[in-house]
Amino acid sequence: MKKHFTALGLSTLLLAGCLSDDPELTGALIGGAAGGLTAAAIGSSDEWIVGATLIGAAAGVLVARNSRTGECAYSDGAGGYYTDDCPD
Repeated sequence: MKKHFTALGLSTLLLAGCLSDDPELTGALIGGAAGGLTAAAIGSSDEWIVGATLIGAAAGVLVARNSRTGECAYSDGAGGYYTDDCPD
């Protein structure tokens, strides 16, 4: 099963390069592939691989949205976060 996830992850990364029109979808594909590949590489169970793939996809979408708005999240030093313009 892990070989299938590795092949799926690599093909997803290749596909993501072709989808630059939709940054949220591209972010989800890259994040999901990275999460799944990482979990497979450390020898996780199939359930953990699926979970890591879903979490990676969600994180990829959020990063893409940040890129679209031009805002970045910063730690406020007290355990919270605030958004502001990203540095150039």
